[in-house]
Amino acid sequence: MIATSLVRARAIVGIAAAQLRRSPGRTALAVFAVALAVLSVTLLAGLGIGVVETGEDGLENADQDIWISSEPVDPAASGTENPIVGAHGTAAELTDRDDVTFATPIALQDVYVGTEPDELERRPAVGVQETHEGFDFQDGEGFETPDDAYESDEPRRDEPATDEIVLDPRVAESLDVSVGDTLYVGTSRETAPEYEFTVVGTSDYYSQYLGSETVTMPLVDLQAVAGTSGTDRATFLTADVADDADREEVAADLDESYPEYDVRTSDEQVEAMIGEQPLVVASGATLVGLAIVGGVVLTVNLFALVAAQQREQLAALRAIGLSRWLLAGTIGAQGLVIGLLGGLAGLAATPLLANGLNRIGAEVVSFDDLVRTPPDVYLIGFAIAFVVGTLVALVAGWRAGRYARISHLEG
Repeated sequence: MIATSLVRARAIVGIAAAQLRRSPGRTALAVFAVALAVLSVTLLAGLGIGVVETGEDGLENADQDIWISSEPVDPAASGTENPIVGAHGTAAELTDRDDVTFATPIALQDVYVGTEPDELERRPAVGVQETHEGFDFQDGEGFETPDDAYESDEPRRDEPATDEIVLDPRVAESLDVSVGDTLYVGTSRETAPEYEFTVVGTSDYYSQYLGSETVTMPLVDLQAVAGTSGTDRATFLTADVADDADREEVAADLDESYPEYDVRTSDEQVEAMIGEQPLVVASGATLVGLAIVGGVVLTVNLFALVAAQQREQLAALRAIGLSRWLLAGTIGAQGLVIGLLGGLAGLAATPLLANGLNRIGAEVVSFDDLVRTPPDVYLIGFAIAFVVGTLVALVAGWRAGRYARISHLEG
């Protein structure tokens, strides 16, 4: 029995190898098609994963434990309204707590920037206390607001404190400016000519978070040009908890102390932002689903075609007495080899193409690593090529053997 099985296995392998060698062009095209199917899975699924994880990473990069807002914050809205009033005073109260080491307000606001009063571009702006090493400046440096600008017991400034601004490199290119040049900045075309700012650096740090080509300014300066210095408005407050404090407990305590605000840990803020953007989640899940379904459909069609193209050879083998199971085995063995080679080729090409797509994505939509390919994505792609490919080839071979008739040899 074992000897008979070995003979059949050798026969299947021999016939499959002969078929592959007999049509090298068809074999190469089949391998290439499987590689494309794998790439459709890895790249499309990687894009879906990247879409969902991008906002989460943006908050992780901000490296803050607690997020406080007056209402759910949509970063894509560019903060045309800043609902928190008295932001610096509240931040000072938080910093005075034993379980909080530091707190700071952040504002989002649309501004107009340009080198000429009558040639202004609308851009999202982020107002922060200072820049830091994580900005990864391409040119120049950042800014640091003078301490006296943040004294909560002093009247708010009506004029900018530093007159300094950091631009996304693409904004700098669009405006044809570099470090040291002067820009007009305002929240309307009418007020922008009143304020002149010096470009001190170029960085896309916040562009990656907002998905737009962003400018970054000291918060007090952004409030000054927006006319919100008196009310001291911000979009949200962020806080770092003490090393010996529990983040969830601090958030719960702050939620009771400030019932007018929504207090969330960084993880909860991610969930809230994703919940406010269900289309993003749906898009990511849809891309992953389409990737898997599309890969399977491509694989099924491929091996059905491979089997159909061998009807004459299968008919000849059937005519000399070979069983349908043996015919199916020959197609299955071909599927195994083609799936293995195509799968490995697709996996090898995935990181190269993903890097290329990420570079394009960084240029077009300001997001780095938008296509993400964790090990699970590679595993799914290879499984479709190797496992599904082999099984589909077996089924295709069985069905082809059923219709392999002598008539295919005639004429």
